[in-house]
Amino acid sequence: MQHELKPRMTNPAYLLPEAGPAIQNLVKATRQGGVPESILELVHLRASQINSCGFCVDYGVKSARKAGVSDEKLFAVAAWREAPYFSDEERAALALAEHATRIADTSDAVPDAVWDAAADHFDEKQLAAIVLMVGLTNLFNRLNVTVKQPAGVAI
Repeated sequence: MQHELKPRMTNPAYLLPEAGPAIQNLVKATRQGGVPESILELVHLRASQINSCGFCVDYGVKSARKAGVSDEKLFAVAAWREAPYFSDEERAALALAEHATRIADTSDAVPDAVWDAAADHFDEKQLAAIVLMVGLTNLFNRLNVTVKQPAGVAI
């Protein structure tokens, strides 16, 4: 049995004529930071899991596969700390993504240790791309969760 969901309204990024292209330009900018696309996709997927955005998790898995992320990593990304499949670089990016997504959970949202671990693997331009990807993912998640955008449905 398949549960059929319908969005409450057209996604705001498509309803407001200048929003979609502006967001897409920001997405393109994340790809100019020198971070492997596979890592950006893992970051997107993990933040989307945290935010329970079914649309973005579904889309994120498909995009990550296209970027060469293995099924082992896709199946284990929610438990990346306990899984052996992730490099130190991926772990640092995933930790940064989690902390930057859960900013309301603690007074020190992104502790220096998390930032420093990421900075050990990524230069400033790369960190900018990761931080921007996390911010955009959180924007996507909030739009899609609010309007109840169903997973697997093109928008």
